Amino acid sequence: MVTVERVQTGLRIEKSMLKVLKGLAEYLDMSVGDLVEGIVLHAFEGKAPFSPETTAKIDQLKEVYSLKLTSADAHRLKEAP
Repeated sequence: MVTVERVQTGLRIEKSMLKVLKGLAEYLDMSVGDLVEGIVLHAFEGKAPFSPETTAKIDQLKEVYSLKLTSADAHRLKEAP
């Protein structure tokens, strides 16, 4: 284990994406914060963060929560009025 200092943040995120993250965190038995930290650490090293099995679960959750966004939408999202 590595000891770290965590801070609270006011992160804003698209609604259905958050639902998928919460569902995945529950499935993996971890907090959303731990899940996001893992995703970011993998991304920083150019590594895929999920196994094929976990990716299949993500696909199921995306369907359940109607998440239609893809990586092509990154940095192009605009908030609804």
